[in-house]
Amino acid sequence: MTAFVFPGQGAQFEGMGLDLYESHPAARDVFDQADSILGFSLSEVMFRGTAEDLKQTKVTQPALFVHSIATLRSRQTDLPQAVAGHSLGEFSALVANQTLSFEDGLRLVYARAMAMQAACEASPGTMAANLGLENEVVEEVCASVDGIVVPANYNCPGQLVISGSIEGVERAMEKMTAAGAKRAIRLEVGGAFHSPLMEPARKELEEAIMNTRFSKPLCPVYQNVTAAPESDPANIQRRLIEQLTGAVRWTQTIQQMVSDGYTSFTEVGGSGKVLSGLIKKVAKDAETSTL
Repeated sequence: MTAFVFPGQGAQFEGMGLDLYESHPAARDVFDQADSILGFSLSEVMFRGTAEDLKQTKVTQPALFVHSIATLRSRQTDLPQAVAGHSLGEFSALVANQTLSFEDGLRLVYARAMAMQAACEASPGTMAANLGLENEVVEEVCASVDGIVVPANYNCPGQLVISGSIEGVERAMEKMTAAGAKRAIRLEVGGAFHSPLMEPARKELEEAIMNTRFSKPLCPVYQNVTAAPESDPANIQRRLIEQLTGAVRWTQTIQQMVSDGYTSFTEVGGSGKVLSGLIKKVAKDAETSTL
């Protein structure tokens, strides 16, 4: 069985989408519609902006969402048997399986980006990647630190990203290094995503999500916070809200999908390399491709 997977922040690249815009009418419609909905030329930033321009949360999130849907609509493809997305990518997945319309998905993504940007400015934070330690060790380190720091992204075995206050993350990095981590790398991100510092953004997004129509999906979505398949619109809404302050359980998601019989994963959007690489580290026998 085949699943489509959709990337989140970190998969952006300069010039993203220009080739699609120039060669596929269906993709061009997506970009034009996005510019109209947002009231500014997101496509111009995507096609000609610098890496620094694309790194801004308020740009990165809608850009990756639009790129994923434009990629999907530019290809003639059968609907997959399941979908999943890494953080922001969960919104793209929900458009792919028709839980959300493209228009509603884009409005939610932009609201999410702006709310997260505001939360980052109000409560500065950061994130760091652990390389080499078991998840349980990193979890224990976070629990032992006097300050705000939590596991945020379970990307693959030996790669668990932590998130929290600058002081909390720095203390946890010291402890991870002392515990034998190969490396503890502070990430260049705008704030403490998937941590308690995103609570103001979660509250703001909750209202937007609960006022948006979620339809019965055409295939299940494996959601970040549970790593389990879901087809009930009310549950999907609730877990999408929880995702903002909860951990992205990507390792557990892929493990569960493989256990459920999914052997082929197609990455849709972004650079096309981020999730495929992680999937291979979780399930080395899985087939990966890009759309």
